[in-house]
Amino acid sequence: MPPLIIRRTQLAFGCAMVAFATALSSPAWADPAPSFDALLERIGLAPTSLEADALLDAAEARVRQARVRPNPELGLEAENAFGSGPFSGYDNAETTLSLTQDLELWGRRGARVAVAQADAGTAGLRRDLATVEAGGRLALVYAEAEAAQRRYLLAEEALAVTIADTRAALILVEEGREPLLRGIQGESEAAAARATLDEAKAERDAAFARLTAVAMLPVPVTSIDTSLIDRVPATAATTVGATPQVRVAEAERTAAESRIEVERVRARPDVRASVGVRRYEAEDATALTFGLSIPLPLFDRNRGNIDAAQADFRAADARLMGARQEAEADRNAAFARLSASTSRVSASDAGVSAAEEAYRLSRIGFEAGRISQLELRSSRAALISARNAAVDARLARVRAEIDLARLQGRAPFGTSQ
Repeated sequence: MPPLIIRRTQLAFGCAMVAFATALSSPAWADPAPSFDALLERIGLAPTSLEADALLDAAEARVRQARVRPNPELGLEAENAFGSGPFSGYDNAETTLSLTQDLELWGRRGARVAVAQADAGTAGLRRDLATVEAGGRLALVYAEAEAAQRRYLLAEEALAVTIADTRAALILVEEGREPLLRGIQGESEAAAARATLDEAKAERDAAFARLTAVAMLPVPVTSIDTSLIDRVPATAATTVGATPQVRVAEAERTAAESRIEVERVRARPDVRASVGVRRYEAEDATALTFGLSIPLPLFDRNRGNIDAAQADFRAADARLMGARQEAEADRNAAFARLSASTSRVSASDAGVSAAEEAYRLSRIGFEAGRISQLELRSSRAALISARNAAVDARLARVRAEIDLARLQGRAPFGTSQ
C-alpha cells in the first residue's frame, strides 16, 4: 500500500476514534444546575452564613445575660455550739441566717450591657458581610463552572475544525498540490487538539464538582443551562457610604472602647450589702444583723487590664483607619475594573466576529488552492484564541462585578442585602 494511502487510512481511523471518545465523554444524561438566582435564594443555608447566624444568636444571648443582676447569697452560720464548758451542746449557740447582695455600684451593670450590645452589633454586621461574601463565592464558582463548560465546547469545536482542515489538506496532498508533510502536520495538530479537549474536560468536571459542593446540591452538576457570564451588570452609581468592611471595623472599635469603661469600673470597690437574722439560744431571742463589705484596693487596682483594653482600642482604631483608607481605593479600582472588563467583552466579541470571517475566507481560499495550509492554520488558531479570549473577558467581568458587589454590600448581579 502506498505511504500516502497508509497515512490517510491512519488519519481516518484517528478521526473515527476521536468521534467515539467524544461520544463516550459526553454524559448520557444531564442534570443541569439551578440558575444562579435560584441558588442565591438558598445562600442562607451556606455553612458560613449558618455560622454567622449562630454567632449572632450567641451575642444576642450574651446581651440578655448581661442585663441580669447577680444572684443574692444565702448564708447560715452557727457560733458557740458543741464546744466545752458552758458551750457544750447547742443551748448557748448563736445562729445567723443572712442574705448578701452585690450592689453593682459605679455603673458596673450598665458598662457590662454596653459591651455586650456592641459585640452583638458587630456580630450582626459580620453576619451581613458573611452573607455577601458567600454570595460572591457562589457567583465566582458558578461563573468558573460555566466558563469551563464553554471552553470544553470550544475545544470540541476546535477539534472538529482541525480534523476537517486536515482532511482537506490530505485531499490536496493526493492531488499533488501540497507536500506529504502537510498531512503529517495535520495529524499532529489533531492530536494536540485531542489533548486540549481532554484537558478542558478535566477542568470542566472539576469546576462542576466545586459548584456542586459550594451550592450544596444533592445531585452532581453535569451541565449549566442558565448563563451567568453573559449577564451584563447593572450600571451602579458610585457609593458614598461606608463599605461593609468599614462598618465592621467601626463596630469593633466601639466594642473595644466600651471594654475600657468596663475595666475602669472593675477597678472600683465591689460593694456588697447583707442583712440577716441572728438567733440567741441561751436568751431565746432574735435580732437583725446588717453589714457592708468592701475590698481595699491596696494591691490590685486592675491597671494591667485597663492598659490592655486601651491598647486593644488603639489597635481597633488603627484597623478602622486602614479600612477607611483602603475602602475608597478598592471601590474606585472595582469600578475601573468593571468598566474595563465591559469594554473588553465588547472588543472580544468584535474580535470573534472578525476571526470567524477571516477563517471562513481562508477556508474558501484554501480549498480553491489560493491560500496555503500555513495561512489556514494561522486563521484557525486566531479563531480559537479569539473565542477563548471572549470567555476569559466574560469571566473577568463577573469577577469585577463580584468585587464591586462585596464593597457595596450586595449580592453580585443583585441588590443590597
